[in-house]
Amino acid sequence: MSEIARRSLLLGGAGLVAAATTARAAETVAWDFSFPAIDEGTLDFAKMKGRVLLVANTASFCGFTYQYEGLEKLHADLTPQGLTVVGIPSQDFGQESGDNATVKGFCDATFGVKFPMTGLLHVKGDQADPFYKWVKSVKNWEPAWNFNKVLIGRDGRIIATFGSKDEPTGAKLRDAVDAALKA
Repeated sequence: MSEIARRSLLLGGAGLVAAATTARAAETVAWDFSFPAIDEGTLDFAKMKGRVLLVANTASFCGFTYQYEGLEKLHADLTPQGLTVVGIPSQDFGQESGDNATVKGFCDATFGVKFPMTGLLHVKGDQADPFYKWVKSVKNWEPAWNFNKVLIGRDGRIIATFGSKDEPTGAKLRDAVDAALKA
């Protein structure tokens, strides 16, 4: 076999592997993921199947920490229509407490957070939780800072991603959530 033919076969095989990986990522939905819960146990997205999810990576000592209040308001106001807000505390940006109990205590005492939260997780890079690796594979996106958000539709697919400056009760995010709830 000539060198050119051999390289073509090798490159073609790599392309097939990449295509298969992308196809698997596209078939995956949010309901395929579960997380350690902040207060022990497991937070399983499969149990939220059919709901709209707004997943936010959070931190207790960030300039955007006040957004817990807006996230809680969205959760409280729109739970009956099918929205669940999920908080994912992360130390990836150096602004979170070092243990789940401290994070939970802060969120409960300061903002009265009732929406479900995971334990501390990585949200970017090689150590990212599989959920965030999935988001990156589908949307080529990962959190750039704390309080970035991922909107998941009732079908478990990613609708949109939002940055820290997209306020939980702001028009851009609220319009997207309302549309997802109507779909």
